[in-house]
Amino acid sequence: MLTLKTSDLSPMQLQNYLQYAIAPRPICFASTIDSEGNINLSPFSFFNMFSTNPPMCIFSPARRVRDNTTKHSLQNVLEVKECVINIVDYAMVQQTSLASTEYAKGVNEFEKAGFTMLESHLVKPPRVAEAPVQLECVVKEVIPLGDQHGAGNLVLAEIKLIHIKEEILDSEGKIDQAKIDLVARLGGDWYCRVTPESLFKVAKPLTTLGIGVDALPVSVRNSSVLTGNDLGMLGNIEHLPTNEEIDAMRWNSNVKDILDATIGDETNRERELHELAHQLLTIGNVVDALKVVLL
Repeated sequence: MLTLKTSDLSPMQLQNYLQYAIAPRPICFASTIDSEGNINLSPFSFFNMFSTNPPMCIFSPARRVRDNTTKHSLQNVLEVKECVINIVDYAMVQQTSLASTEYAKGVNEFEKAGFTMLESHLVKPPRVAEAPVQLECVVKEVIPLGDQHGAGNLVLAEIKLIHIKEEILDSEGKIDQAKIDLVARLGGDWYCRVTPESLFKVAKPLTTLGIGVDALPVSVRNSSVLTGNDLGMLGNIEHLPTNEEIDAMRWNSNVKDILDATIGDETNRERELHELAHQLLTIGNVVDALKVVLL
C-alpha cells in the first residue's frame, strides 16, 4: 500500500489524490450577487448538507491552487450574504462545467453557459430555471480554513426555500431517486451519473441491532466465496434462525440437490452452499441465505 505524508506533497498533488479518492461529490451550482448587482454562477464539488434543523448546506469556494486567488462567488457572499444552490442533473452538466470558466468579474455566467435566470422569492441571486431542485439560502457564516494555495472557505448556507420540479416527484410527492438523474464530480475531468441501473438499496436498521459478522461461524467469515458485502448483509439480520428453521431449509430443492450431490465431500458441499447463499443475497433473500450457510 502506498503511504503518503501530506506535508511532503504539493497542493496540486494533494488535490489530485484527494479529489480522485474522496468521490463522488455532489455539486453545488451556486448563484451569488455582489453589492453592485453583478451576478455570478459557479459550480463547487466541495459541498454537502450538514444539518436538517436548521436546514444547512456548506460549500467551499477554495483559493485557487494555481495562484492563491479567490473566486468571485466567495467575494460575493462576503458582500451579499445570500445564495441559491441549484442541484445539477445530467441534462445540464456540460453547461454547468462551462459556467466554471474563469470569466472576468461582472460577466454573467448564466448568459455565457446558456442558462435561464429565474427570479428568487426571498433572496437576491436568481435561480437556475433548468435545475431540478433550487435552494434559496441565507449565508450565516463564512469560515476561512487558511490563506495559502488551495485553502477552503466554508460557506454556511441556511436553506429558506426549496423549489422542486414536479416531474421528479413520485406519487407521494417525494423526490424519486430514479427520476432526478443526478450527476457528481470525481477526480480530474471525471463525473458520474446516477441512473436507475446504478441504484441499489442497503437495509439500515434504525430500531433493531444486527447480529454482526462476528456472530457468524468462522467458516462463513473466512469463506472464499462470500464477499464482504455478503457478510455485511448476513450480519445485518436481527437474530439467528432457529435450528428447526435451518433444518427445514434442507428440503429446499436447490439445497437438496447440493446435499445429495456432495455426500462425503464436505469441501465442495460448503463451497456450493456458499455459492447458493451468494445467489440468494444477490436477489435480496437474506434470511434464506443465512439458513443455507448455517446448514
